[in-house]
Amino acid sequence: MLLTDTHTHLYSESFEEDRHDMVKRAIDAGVQTMLLPNIDVSSIGPLTSLVNEWPENIFGMMGLHPCSVGADVDKQLSIIKTELYSGDYLAVGEMGVDLYWDQTYLEEQKHAFRTQVAWAKELDLPVVLHVRDAFEEVFALMDELNDDRLRGVFHCFTGGESEIKRICDFGGFYFGIGGVITYKKSGLSEIAPLIPEKLLLLETDSPYLPPTPHRGKRNESSYLTFIAQRLADSREVSIEHIAEVTTANARELFRI
Repeated sequence: MLLTDTHTHLYSESFEEDRHDMVKRAIDAGVQTMLLPNIDVSSIGPLTSLVNEWPENIFGMMGLHPCSVGADVDKQLSIIKTELYSGDYLAVGEMGVDLYWDQTYLEEQKHAFRTQVAWAKELDLPVVLHVRDAFEEVFALMDELNDDRLRGVFHCFTGGESEIKRICDFGGFYFGIGGVITYKKSGLSEIAPLIPEKLLLLETDSPYLPPTPHRGKRNESSYLTFIAQRLADSREVSIEHIAEVTTANARELFRI
């Protein structure tokens, strides 16, 4: 059984003491492929070092996370663009809009969104979208920017039936299913069966959002099996089927 973790921050300082062992645990658990989203300028070095160390298993993306967008947005975007255009990356991300913590730089977040979408179209790469308390803002941007050159994934999807329909209508966009599906009160396990099978992706977002039974602890890519099993249960199929489908979907979207 082969699994693909399409969103994991393995370069995080949370793994400083056991990073090599943690990656090995993931591979031993069947998670043969792990995709790393970038956060900002400071994470470029740690991300690329890990990709270089595990070239057959770990692949990078390059982008500016909305929570890192501030008054210096153009300076950060300039550095990240240089890295993206000179490196070998599978996607532009993680990017998006986050209004959960602070709305001060909403216009700057929108500017970063538009800029990174333009890169993705020019380079023929998918976008990896972070959306938190901002579906309407992101949908408005997508209505403005979407065309047949744009594809990607709504990372850590936590929306409902109406959001599923909107995303499907864009065409070319997938749904990243993570640890939230294992949380009883999230409602995601009831919503997940409504997502077309061909649009499902698995992710951990480690070290964040650990699945049950590891809530309250550090998340890691080996825990993807718990997410895959819960998704399989919610759709009344086998975990092997979910592994096969989601890995095929990841290969198609990211052209691995």
